[in-house]
Amino acid sequence: MTAMRTSPRAYESAPRFLGCFIDMAARRGPRNMLHLMFDPLGMRPYVANWPDVARSLFERVYRESISRIIDQKTKDLLAELLAYPDVKSEWKNPVAIGFMPTIPLGFVKGDRVLNYFSMVTTVGTPQTVAAQELRIECMFPADEATEIHHAEMMGTAGNP
Repeated sequence: MTAMRTSPRAYESAPRFLGCFIDMAARRGPRNMLHLMFDPLGMRPYVANWPDVARSLFERVYRESISRIIDQKTKDLLAELLAYPDVKSEWKNPVAIGFMPTIPLGFVKGDRVLNYFSMVTTVGTPQTVAAQELRIECMFPADEATEIHHAEMMGTAGNP
């Protein structure tokens, strides 16, 4: 299982977006998106709804880990996430896990909160085990104001 690890061929857009908040060059690679989100010196201070986002992200990884044979890297990842401040071990309780197909995210940039939602798509079917491990996470602006500010922030305003 490759529990939401960032590919070594990290997408250009994610580091570019995150670089609007933190110095990505100062982060050692390979970068893991979960560590960036949970780290108090990473993106965490910029996440407006961090407790909700952290719980949702942790539950997603945990839910994936119990739905198949868990490997050592996933066990290590869960333990590392639990070691961050304010991460609660009860998030591993399957009874308490709620399921949403998307995770709402709010990022604080200056005096604004930019609202997004994140979706993970799993490629493949149960018959194609190799493809089933491929997950694509996409983040979309949740409202028009965020879409406009996001385009400006990323330097794409007015570009098709």
